[in-house]
Amino acid sequence: MTEPTIRILAADDHPFIRAGLAAVIGGESDLVVVAEADNGEEALERYREHRPDIVLMDLRMPVMDGLAATRAILAEFPDARIVVLTTYDGDEDIYRALEAGAKGYLLKDMLRTEVLNTIRAVFGGRRGIPPAVALTLAEHTPRTALTRREIEVLQLVARGQTNQEIGTGIGRTEGTVKVHVKNILQKLNAKDRTEAVTTALKRGFIRLDAQ
Repeated sequence: MTEPTIRILAADDHPFIRAGLAAVIGGESDLVVVAEADNGEEALERYREHRPDIVLMDLRMPVMDGLAATRAILAEFPDARIVVLTTYDGDEDIYRALEAGAKGYLLKDMLRTEVLNTIRAVFGGRRGIPPAVALTLAEHTPRTALTRREIEVLQLVARGQTNQEIGTGIGRTEGTVKVHVKNILQKLNAKDRTEAVTTALKRGFIRLDAQ
């Protein structure tokens, strides 16, 4: 009895990443790349066209990012099986992807066997969480919850803005901003603003290039 062929859509804005995936997958008798996309919007279009068994989805892409694309695909196709494949290894990145509906989470520097095992696990109806990803989640359990406002404030702190400048920008008093900063420091167990930003960047709460 022949194994079922697992049809895969690879969504990544870097052609060499897609080529690498195609090379790895092409060597497996039960896997095949049926379509590629270089942004989230195209990923949705390719999914509609090909209805693949598995989507390998990068988080950071132009036009529509991977999280938005994951939500969009699942809104139309609730049974879609999406595996995030990214360079982002922060616990908050992982939580967001799983909350968006991803069934697996892979890092691009993971071994070929982990990638293939995760694809097959998700195809088989299981979660695809390799040990390194599970360890990252375990290290930050229970989850630290920052509010949307705190993330907004933290993003502005990362840009070097003072409390007064942040208050003006978000339409709040400087005193209110100080309260937000105090809460952020406590939640991230940081002694000062610099450590808070460093921790937030490492864990995936904020990005320096976020607009």
